[in-house]
Amino acid sequence: MTQMTQIANTVTMTSLELVDFINSVRGEEEAELQHKDFLAKVPKVLGVETSAKFSADLPDSYGRPRRGYRFPKRESCLMAMSYSYELQAAVFDHMTKLEEALSKAVSIPDFSDPVAAARAWADAKERELQTAQQLALAAPKAAFVDQYVENTGSMSFRQVAKLLKANERKLRQMLLDKGVMYYLGGVLTPYQPHIDAGRFEMKTGTSERNSHAFTQSRFTPKGIQWIAGLWASYEMESAA
Repeated sequence: MTQMTQIANTVTMTSLELVDFINSVRGEEEAELQHKDFLAKVPKVLGVETSAKFSADLPDSYGRPRRGYRFPKRESCLMAMSYSYELQAAVFDHMTKLEEALSKAVSIPDFSDPVAAARAWADAKERELQTAQQLALAAPKAAFVDQYVENTGSMSFRQVAKLLKANERKLRQMLLDKGVMYYLGGVLTPYQPHIDAGRFEMKTGTSERNSHAFTQSRFTPKGIQWIAGLWASYEMESAA
């Protein structure tokens, strides 16, 4: 089991530790996650600019520096969520326990000093509000999982937006900003790599009204699950 790193009274997790943790939670029945694959996914989930803030040189087994990341709790949970909600919950619970253990180890402030007492209260309140916000954002995603498992077919953009309880304009803009889809002849179309990854399927047909041929992109069950994680990440970034 991985060990979390503590810096300046804050529990953090390196990309190496997170990969190790994910593999330990997944078990032997799933393919082992490689660190290089994880690194490639970080900018896609957090965004290039945001991920750069957490870049860090990590020592390998010989003490030599290697490229990696060091994440606080929020970003660790976002990365875990991009793989599954179960992993996100496991990371959140584990880091919360470590935070609790760390808070007990920190020296108790001098409450006879009004300034120190006020500062301690403010810090505790801020942590409480941050935790409440994370739980509130995660709640609708848990509801999505319950609905998603009942779905076995592909869905249109509007159906996915309704399922995610997402504003269509914001969801559409996210898909454009993240390089998932683009406009082709006025039609929202997925980029080929996402089609190849099995996240979309293209349906063709003929309009009954004017007999014109049309092509419609639809989210596959795999794509719906993937976009749910991406949307959750996007919402948390917007709320930060």
